[in-house]
Amino acid sequence: MFDTVCTLPLPADLFAQAIHPEQPVISVGLSTGHVQTFRLPSEESGDSDDSDQDQASATASRNGNCPAKGHIDTVWQTRRHKGSCRTLTFGVGGETVYSAGTDGIVKAARAETGVVENKILIPAAKDGSVDAPTVVHALSPQTLLLATDSSKLHLYDLRIPYSKVSARPEQTHRPHDDYISSLTPLPPSDTSTSGYSKQWVTTGGTTLAVTDLRRGVLVRSEDQEEELISSTYIGGLASGGTSRGEKVVVGGSGGVLTLWERGAWDDQDERIYVERGAGGGESLETLTVVPEELGKGKMIAVGLGNGKVRFVKLGMNKVVSQLTHDETEGVVGLGFDVEGRMVSGGGQVVKVWHEAAEPNGAYDGFLGGKRMFGGGSDDSDDDDNSDNGDRGSQSDKSRRKRKKQKGNGRGKGHEVMAFADLD
Repeated sequence: MFDTVCTLPLPADLFAQAIHPEQPVISVGLSTGHVQTFRLPSEESGDSDDSDQDQASATASRNGNCPAKGHIDTVWQTRRHKGSCRTLTFGVGGETVYSAGTDGIVKAARAETGVVENKILIPAAKDGSVDAPTVVHALSPQTLLLATDSSKLHLYDLRIPYSKVSARPEQTHRPHDDYISSLTPLPPSDTSTSGYSKQWVTTGGTTLAVTDLRRGVLVRSEDQEEELISSTYIGGLASGGTSRGEKVVVGGSGGVLTLWERGAWDDQDERIYVERGAGGGESLETLTVVPEELGKGKMIAVGLGNGKVRFVKLGMNKVVSQLTHDETEGVVGLGFDVEGRMVSGGGQVVKVWHEAAEPNGAYDGFLGGKRMFGGGSDDSDDDDNSDNGDRGSQSDKSRRKRKKQKGNGRGKGHEVMAFADLD
């Protein structure tokens, strides 16, 4: 189905990956606290656009190439956080990249240059320690969502300047009893005037929850008796009866995908077994929708904890193909760029895939050549000269090893929580 274009080695373990919404650009966050941004070669021209690169960053440098496809260029790289960079995302339009680390700080930087323009201090835990981030997501040009280890969900108004690193969130909610593992926005309704989402789904522990920008946490599901890890939204499915053709797909620690009908959040609607095993299935670490432009129909790509990527055809509700990202390290980042190429990340490598010429079989190996890491840096951050030790990375690595066990004894039952907005 997909074949490797190229392989990008990294100097440390990958903890976060983000794909630019409008350009062939990816950013990665590493266990060392570094953030790096790369420009992928253009499929149309067969090489990178040098004029665009020069405009994006004066420090961009040629670091290698993808066979017959041009160069991967380092746009910028920097030591962004003390400790590890836990989570990373591009803002709406891709002009800003947000990173959050175990130093308890969110940093907003220009995507083209890496220059920090804003900083937000994450509220500390009850004991005064850092409440490490788990997910950061730009809901709209005005709203940034930040989830933490203590299961807090903070909402920030991006129109307020946070340059003094003393920001307080506009709202704070607690949709789960365990750390928030994924966040998926729901598309705006037909009556929306802004065109931006105002509701989103989160997973945490063994529950799924829905939160509204204006009304707070609306609902939390029954205990699913399995840790829920990843999620994504897909629309345009067959509708009929009570189904409206819109689903949230959730990946669990036991190798099972569950499908949830939008608006019916009490419990899951369907189950798809992705990775069975004698001691329980493999954890489904990350999910992404395969673009329909590729002609595969309604399909989900699933990154697993064993390094494989499996493709699940909805409707058929079964695995139809697979490939291997890494033989030992799990997949922690997965998505598609603006040119329809799949980007997978995990361990100390990022791989770029394009649609294979003969998409009849599963690809369980790699054909692309490797490029060695190197190139220029943009020392735009105050932390760049700090020690490059891998502080905190061992605890983060342990955190990523999911427990393959049933629920932790929490009672079942549907909980409805309609909190007023905490302005």
